[in-house]
Amino acid sequence: MLRLEHISKIYPTGEVLKDVNWEVKPGDRIGLVGVNGAGKSTQLRIIAGEEEPTSGEIIRPASLKIAHLTQEFEVDPCRTVREEFWRAFAEANDVHESLMQVQRDMETADPDTLDKLIHKLDKLQRQFEALNGYALDAEIEKIMPELGFESEDGDRLVSAFSGGWQMRMSLGKILLQTPDILLLDEPTNHLDLETIEWLEVYLKGIDTPMVIVSHDREFLDRLCTQIVETERGVSTTYLGNYSSYLQQKEENRQAQLAAYEGQQKELEKQQAFVDKFRASATRSTQAKSREKQLDKIERIEAPVGDVRTLHFRFPPAPRGGREVVMIEDMTHTYDDKILFLGTNLLIERGDRIAFLGPNGAGKSTLLRLIMGMEQPTEGAVKQGTHNIIPGYFEQNQAEALDLEKTVLDTIHDEVPDWKNEEVRTLLGRFLFSSDSVFKQVKALSGGEKARLALAKMLLQPANLLILDEPTNHLDIPAKEMLEEAICNYDGTVLIVSHDRYFISQVANKIVEIRDGELKLFRGDYHYYLDKIAEEKEAVKLAAIAAEEAAKAAAKREKQKQKEKEKKEAKTAAKAEKKGK
Repeated sequence: MLRLEHISKIYPTGEVLKDVNWEVKPGDRIGLVGVNGAGKSTQLRIIAGEEEPTSGEIIRPASLKIAHLTQEFEVDPCRTVREEFWRAFAEANDVHESLMQVQRDMETADPDTLDKLIHKLDKLQRQFEALNGYALDAEIEKIMPELGFESEDGDRLVSAFSGGWQMRMSLGKILLQTPDILLLDEPTNHLDLETIEWLEVYLKGIDTPMVIVSHDREFLDRLCTQIVETERGVSTTYLGNYSSYLQQKEENRQAQLAAYEGQQKELEKQQAFVDKFRASATRSTQAKSREKQLDKIERIEAPVGDVRTLHFRFPPAPRGGREVVMIEDMTHTYDDKILFLGTNLLIERGDRIAFLGPNGAGKSTLLRLIMGMEQPTEGAVKQGTHNIIPGYFEQNQAEALDLEKTVLDTIHDEVPDWKNEEVRTLLGRFLFSSDSVFKQVKALSGGEKARLALAKMLLQPANLLILDEPTNHLDIPAKEMLEEAICNYDGTVLIVSHDRYFISQVANKIVEIRDGELKLFRGDYHYYLDKIAEEKEAVKLAAIAAEEAAKAAAKREKQKQKEKEKKEAKTAAKAEKKGK
């Protein structure tokens, strides 16, 4: 269907892609992986025709239709949902709007103008029909329930829906164009777990080949049939999902290392022979022959070291009390919405709790309540009284950092006693080196801001880490280092995250926000999933039992009614007989 051959891309700032080769075949769901800046989104733009490669070519049929879902969902909040779906059909939509305008003009037109408008209307109607315009409403009505929309949602404004639902609209607009290949750039960004899981199921259910850029490892694991890794500008293709890719990559590395080490031993052995007998009267000819053979041997390269990535540990946690946070009979409202209703929770030393719940359930609000940045409407949210030292990572780093400061000053102002060399050493561990430390915060990418905020957290030892979406904008290697740092931390950690793989690696308890309550699961993410599955099964069995009980009751009632009717019939028959 489509093949990338020897693609390179050079920007004024440097070479991003050097030699990229991979292809998309029918049925493929390909995941593009690599560190931030490796050129994943660049490859999508080149495939979509939005950018030209510096060299190489894209082999594709001229008729191939490619749809590109970008990181920013392109929807107009002022349109209705149905109007937004209509935007998928650009040409038909333009003709339809012209039709509507002509019909409005006809209402007030004089006789001479009306005749012209009638001819124009006829021409537009034939054009609209040629574009299959009269069937498009039916296509929109068909796709809406597939995406989870009710029919009446079509008349609601786009602005009335959350980001997750707006993503569904963007996806629907693309699918209405019946693309041959679907390009998805970070489709799970800012979605809650429920919407991510819906998206997985939906994408699995369509047969359109797709190429996905995502840092969500669980999403790649469940969806992808191939992984294409871009490292140092060169692509490598691995069959299978993300876990399979990791296993294959490690096996390849081990095999290459073994071959390299084996060859090095043999080369050293042969070189030793040459060195020993080069000047020998009897064996110099043999030594020269071996030396020539050594020159001809194709050298096996040592495995390339891992791409430079984030490396850090949280400072040791000062010893605090056993009770870290107490939530007691807490009720809290936000914009007339009740988020929490008389709920309780005790957080203890050593807990690593992930808070789960849909967008709008109050997860970030709960973290602010724990930090004391907000006060509950009723009840109490208290940190422990014995030496509790919190550290807080805000979700929106643009608001948490001073945008006018440089990277260097952001750290130096927190620890004025540190020498420049000490500050730069810390920043180097977070991938800020050379002149990048003099960049202003407002010029940083989302990932760079996230790394800088994490660096700030290391400056003051804390025994309670409160992390609100810490993996946003981090690439996969950086997420892995954060996971390792949290698992090696001996304090208490409270996390809000939509990254299921991250949660599964770090949390030892789960708290689900459900119907205004904080429901505690005393186990990791997989334990939580098992318990949720058990709950769903119990609800299902209860529903089946209730249905069967209702059927049995109805059957008994029907039997009773039959017996009653039979008895009444007998009585009537006797009365009739007696009357005769």
